[in-house]
Order: sequence, then structure tokens, then C-alpha cells
Amino acid sequence: MPDSDATDANTVTTTPPRVLLCGTVLSDEHPLVGAMFSDAQVVRVADAAAAAKLLARESFDAVLTDGATFLADGRALAGDEADLVLNTIGEGVCVVGADGRMTWSNRRMRGFSPEITEHTKRVCRQGLQIFRTQASAPHADPDGAARRSKKFTFQERESYFEVICSPVLGDGGVVDQVVAVVWDATSGKRLQSKIDAIDASGRELARIQNDAVATKTPAERLKLLQEKIIRYSKDLMHFDHFSIRLLDKRVDKLEVVIAEGLPPEALEIDLYAQPEGNGISGYVSATGRSYICHDTEKDPRYVLGLTHSKSSMTVPLMLFDEVVGVYNVESEQVGAFNEDDRQFAEIFGRYVALALNILDLLLVERFTTSTSITDNVVHELDAPLNKIVSETQTLVEEYIGDDAMRGRLNEILNGVSEIRSSIANVKAGPAAVIGCEKIEERQDDPLLKGKRVLIADDEPNIRKNIRDVLGRFGCVCTTATNGYEACSLLDQDPFDLVVSDIKMPYRNGYEIFAAAQRTREGMPVVLMTGFGYDPQHSIVRASQEGLSTVLFKPFKVDQFLEEVRRALTAAAAAGS
Repeated sequence: MPDSDATDANTVTTTPPRVLLCGTVLSDEHPLVGAMFSDAQVVRVADAAAAAKLLARESFDAVLTDGATFLADGRALAGDEADLVLNTIGEGVCVVGADGRMTWSNRRMRGFSPEITEHTKRVCRQGLQIFRTQASAPHADPDGAARRSKKFTFQERESYFEVICSPVLGDGGVVDQVVAVVWDATSGKRLQSKIDAIDASGRELARIQNDAVATKTPAERLKLLQEKIIRYSKDLMHFDHFSIRLLDKRVDKLEVVIAEGLPPEALEIDLYAQPEGNGISGYVSATGRSYICHDTEKDPRYVLGLTHSKSSMTVPLMLFDEVVGVYNVESEQVGAFNEDDRQFAEIFGRYVALALNILDLLLVERFTTSTSITDNVVHELDAPLNKIVSETQTLVEEYIGDDAMRGRLNEILNGVSEIRSSIANVKAGPAAVIGCEKIEERQDDPLLKGKRVLIADDEPNIRKNIRDVLGRFGCVCTTATNGYEACSLLDQDPFDLVVSDIKMPYRNGYEIFAAAQRTREGMPVVLMTGFGYDPQHSIVRASQEGLSTVLFKPFKVDQFLEEVRRALTAAAAAGS
């Protein structure tokens, strides 16, 4: 019906149907075509190829063609489209017959070397044999196993290829051909090999409780761990400039534990676990998300790192799904890091976190074990010591008038008293300096006399004991109750020696050591730690830069004085 303008509510505007007429056999005089021209909009094209292009752009209500034209051109068009698809995809595609010959292949497959082609045909023959065996097996499901594809892998020199073979069922359900898809899997294989290597290295990293380290001090254990981390970072991760910061949860501060290739000014920046205003490391530790900085000059989060750094990558150190620190890497090239690097670093970072945690657990175990042993010793010695005291006091009464014998017996009683005092000091743990009562009067020591000593410890008992001991040797002592106070005093007054605890509020042992070196290079520093506990790993860091010594609490006063004298002597020799 021709179009008409709407004149009332019962009149409807219609659009004539569009018909695509394809081919040359149906002329305009054909009765069917003539009937259509009266009620339809007819568009004529010569062949199926032109029809396909027009159908892709416009809409039609019907397509009319003669059978010969459609079948001939349609097959050709379908073949062209199939060839276009198969020759465009990036994988090799081929058909291998029952005789093992490759009967058809796409452009990618033809581009492979003869060796790869032969490997592919061999794999296809294997697949063909497997399919036929499965199809002929008793109770085989003809639509099941025989139709399922099989995956194969082969290696050609240093490249790896994967092949998916699919069976083609002929007459009677017999598998007479195999269609294979072939692709180069070298990059994926290398990626997996890299991950496997990092995984193996990480497991080795975490193995720090064996015969090789059982006899080492906590500082030696940490140094061994650091050496492993640096070696694996260079050999496997190919990172020459990196740092590891651990999170001090008391103040949410990121403390540098291990660093390689980064300048001191980059490591001295205070960073906290906050998403804004604390650089990329602060953001990563606060969010738990890795961060790749492709261009340091354009990234507002980036804070000072390598002197000529152009890009960086930072991943969280995760332990039981909790962020315990960050692993930061710097490069002198723009865009040096990609998603593969991020994945590698995250895997490696989990092992670093695990290894550091195991180290801390060993130190806690040492503390717990030492306390338990001390309690057992106190319990076991209590009865024998009481018996010695009782017997000795009886003898003292019996030897009235024999002053020499009574004097010797009283020495035994005094010795028992000293044993009990020593055991009590050991039982008190890190908050004790054993044997302070031995030094009751002022001692004459030219090496110590007049030396200005800064004593930093948040334990009042330790501060008092050390101040009293050094004071009796003529030292001028100043005390600090926390790390910030100690660093402030170092900026204000000159000192000859610093004696500091490692674990204190606001500043750790390494930061106090570094502040002392800024005040005067080579200033002797003695660090103290309770049963080897060093959460910020100050010992190794300071030891690399000239730390005098480390004392593990509780320590004897004689040992303390020996280390103090050694530190002052070494500093004097270096200054001369």
C-alpha cells in the first residue's frame, strides 16, 4: 500500500517493504519481480558478495535470489570469509590427515620453520592414534572421549610450543583427520620458569632455622638473610637499586631494614603508612596495593629515591594477608617495570616477609626459652642453697671463738647471697645489668674519666644502672628516655660515647647511630637489645657503617665496661 498522510484517527502511515534482489537470472520482466515492484522498494545487486556488503550497511525485509547464483557466490563468499579469519588469527591452524600429511594450513602455520612443522605433524599423528584408540575402546562413548581435544607441548631449540588437537569424525564415526591449533608458548613458559625460580629462592630465603644458622647470633642471622635477599634481588629479580622498609605499628612508621644502591638522603626520609603525603611507599603500605611509577618526573606521589631515578615499583610485604612493610625498586630508565615485574616482586616479597617474621619468632623463642630455663634453675637451686645456708649457719655457731673459721664460713654465706642476686638479675631479663653492686666506690680509670656519655633507654632501671656505673669511673653522663630526645641531645651537645637501646619510641637504634655519625663521624656507639630483639634490624645496618658493638641484655657489668673501653680506644686510634 502506498504511503498516505494521516487524515483521521483511523488512517495509518505505512512504509513499503525493502527487498534485495540478487543475481541476473531474475529479470525485471519476471512475474514475481513485477508483482513486487508495485508494493515494495527493490534494490538489485549482481552477486552474493555485493549483497553481503550491502546487508552489512542497510536493512532489508527480504532477500530474493535465484538458486544458482546464491549457491555459487555464497560458497565462494563463505570460503573467502573463512580464509580471512583463519589467516588473520595469530596462531597456526592446520589439518592433518590419517596418513600424517598436512592437507591444509593457514598463513601463520606456513610461516613456521620446517622443524616446527614436522613437530606439529608428529604431535597430530599422536593425537590421531589416541583418538582412534579411545573411540574403539569397549563401552566408548562415540560423542564423548573421541570428540574431546588433547593438548600437547614440544620444544624446538629454546622455544616452546603448545598444540591443541581436535578430532574430525568421518563416515561411520571414524576419526580420519585432526585439526590442530599451534602457538608459541615461550613467553608463558619463561614466565612460569621465572616464577618457579623465585618460588624456590623464596623457600630457601625462609630456611634460616637450620644447622648453618643455629649457632649464629641474631645479628649474624639477619646479616645472612640480608645477603640472600640482595643476591636474589640481583640474580633473579635483576634489581640493583632497592630498599625494604618494615612497618612499626606502634607509630605506623616505615623503617628501612635493607637497602642496596640508594643514597643516604633517600633512606633518611621519614615515611608513614598513610595514603597521602608519604610517597609511594606510604600509599602502598596503607592500601596494600602495588604501585608502578612509570615516570618519576610526572608522578606526584614519588618522593626522593635513586639520584637519577626515572621509574620505580613498590609492592607490599604481605604476611597472612596483612601488610608488614614494602619492597621498593628504582630504575634509571623510564618505564622500566611492567606487570610481570610486579607479579615477580609480589611473590618474592611474600617470602621476604615470611623470612623476617621467622627471624623475629626465633628471637621471641630465645627470650621465652631463656626465661623458662631461668625459672627452672631458680627452682632447682633454691633447696640446695637453703641447705648450704642452714648448714653454714650451724657451723658458725659451733666455731664461736675461732674467728678464722667463722670468717671463712661467712664468706660462704656471702657467696650464696651473690649467687641468689645474680640469679635474680638474670630472671629479671633485659631490664637488668648484672653485677652493678660490685662497683660501689669511685674507680680511677684515665680512659673513662671525664668522658661525656649519652645514655638512651626507655627502661629507668637500665638508665640508672649504666649512669651509676659509668659515673663511678668519672664519666659525665646524660640520659634520654626515648629516641627523639636522644637525637635532639646529639644535635645540641657534643658527646664522646653513645650507649643506646635499639627498640625505643620515636627513634630506633639505627636512627640514633646515624644521628651520632652526623654529629661527628666515627663517634663510638654501643647498642643494646633485649635477647637479640631488633625489630627494625638496626644491628646489621649500623654494623655496615661502623657500629662499635652490640650488647645483648641482660649483660654483666664487666662485659659492659670492656666494650665501652674498646669503643673509646678504637675511636681514639681512628682520630689520631
